[in-house]
Amino acid sequence: MLDIDGIRIGEEELVERFVRAGGPGGQNVNKVASAVELRFDVAASPALPEPLRQRLLARRDRRMSAEGVLVIQASRFRDQARNRDDARERLAAFVRAALVPPKPRIATRPTRASQVRRIEAKKSRSTLKRSRGRPRDLE
Repeated sequence: MLDIDGIRIGEEELVERFVRAGGPGGQNVNKVASAVELRFDVAASPALPEPLRQRLLARRDRRMSAEGVLVIQASRFRDQARNRDDARERLAAFVRAALVPPKPRIATRPTRASQVRRIEAKKSRSTLKRSRGRPRDLE
């Protein structure tokens, strides 16, 4: 059971696959499946409240598949148990990040002074660029 700030995700919802990790480690890397691939089906999880599920699915994250399955790969450590804990902690961080609903943006109008500054900057830039060209005929 994984408890994330009051949300309890059951072990049956988490699918773990152990694979061989790349990188340094000598013969141990070739023999032991120490890397962990953790899969969590966000779209079908009964543990998640609907607003949280929608926020998780709406996030643009490369770890989320088109079907709504979150895939976390952990191979930071050389032993399986630490990689397993790392994957679960990263899942918890992912869910925790979506717990707080985003603050709605309040539309504001630009101040009169900022509008004047913008127009003045445009005019001065225009004058500068106009002066760069070849001289105009004075008729």
